[in-house]
Order: sequence, then C-alpha cells, then structure tokens
Amino acid sequence: MAEPLLQVRGLQAGYGEVRVLWGVDLDVASEGITCIVGANGAGKTTLLRTISGLVSPTAGSITLGGRDLAGASCDRILGAGIAHVPEGRRLFRGMTVRDNLLLGAYLRSASRAELERDLDRLYTLFPILGTRRRQDATTMSGGEQQMCAIGRGLMARPRLLMIDELSLGLAPRAVDDLGVALQAIVRDGLSILLVEQDVLTAFDLADHAYVVETGRIAAAGDPDTLAADPRIRDAYLGTV
Repeated sequence: MAEPLLQVRGLQAGYGEVRVLWGVDLDVASEGITCIVGANGAGKTTLLRTISGLVSPTAGSITLGGRDLAGASCDRILGAGIAHVPEGRRLFRGMTVRDNLLLGAYLRSASRAELERDLDRLYTLFPILGTRRRQDATTMSGGEQQMCAIGRGLMARPRLLMIDELSLGLAPRAVDDLGVALQAIVRDGLSILLVEQDVLTAFDLADHAYVVETGRIAAAGDPDTLAADPRIRDAYLGTV
C-alpha cells in the first residue's frame, strides 16, 4: 500500500479552554478524494483549520509527504502544498474574478506567462470564470463563487486541496457541476480532502470516508461500506 500523502495522528485542538478535537487519526491518499462527514459541531471545520494552520494543535502530528507541519504557520503549510478552500468561500468584494484567482498564487515565484497559463487552465475547467473574469467575484451566483474559491486554491499549485462544505447553500445542478470538476482535478493527479455535511454527496464523490462525532473519528472506510452500515445509515442517511 502506498504511503499516504497526509498523515494526521493523535491530533488535539480547540479554542482557548474548549477542546474540539480529541485525538484524531486520518490518512489522505496521494490521489483521489477523501471525505469527512458528520453533524454540525462535530469538529470537521476545526480539523481543516488545524491542518492548514489557522488553529494551533495542542497535541499530535500532521505530516505531508513525511514533512512535519504541526503548529507551522499558514504560509509555511501553503508553501508545503496544502491549500484550503474555506466554508463560505470568502472571496474579496470589489475584486474581479481574475484578481481573486491570482491571490491564490501569492506565495509562488512564477512568471506572468506561467500565471496566465494557469489561469487559462482554470478557465477551461470552469468556463464561466473566463467569461466573468472582469466581474466582481462576489456578485456571481453561489455555485460560480465556489468555482472561483476552488480555482483560487488551485492557483497555489497544491498537492492537497482541502474544501470545507462544497455544497453549502448551492442548487443541486451547481453541486453536480462542481463534482464533475473535482473528478477532473483528481484525474490530473491532485488529492482532495472534502468536508461535507451532505453525506450522500460526499459518499458519491469520495474514494475513502471518515465519520467524525464530537471531535473523534467514529468510523472510516469505503463510502459504500459505510453507507450500508445500519448505524451510519440511520444517523446520517435516514432509514431506508
């Protein structure tokens, strides 16, 4: 079995005196989509924020390709190859789609020609972004804004792209279009760690899944196997 790209072991983190993560272990393969599902408040967002350096861990390890990143700065973690698409997209009002995308490359020492080639690749992946590249990014639809947020993450040329709540507030058609785009990204050799409250969407997209409950990994495995588990089905998918 190939060595995982990302390894998290015994991860603990929280906010002040409030601990949210209680010894989380997870692996993310070097290619494909790994999803994390769970109820609101289970610790999914905190887990991503800790991996990307926005929250400092109080214990445990985070390694990317064998490189220890626990407690590192956000810039160092991004430079190591982890890009984070936050919940709510967080695009910059008053800035064009193109300029929002270029912000994702701020740590790269890339020529203008290289950046333009990367933008062209994104416009191929998300044609609507090319059409609206001079438009204020925050005036687009929710699905288009999510495309822009994902594109901004890709402009960092990461090894691992983490996406928090892909489908939140989006129409089913937009979610389907984003799912197609994620599969294309994976075919290009990128690894994706996806946090998603819609368990059906997550299991449909992912190659491997983790279920988080109250800051701990409650179950892990193949999405189809987890979906067939009566406890998982009753808690997250409804009774069939």
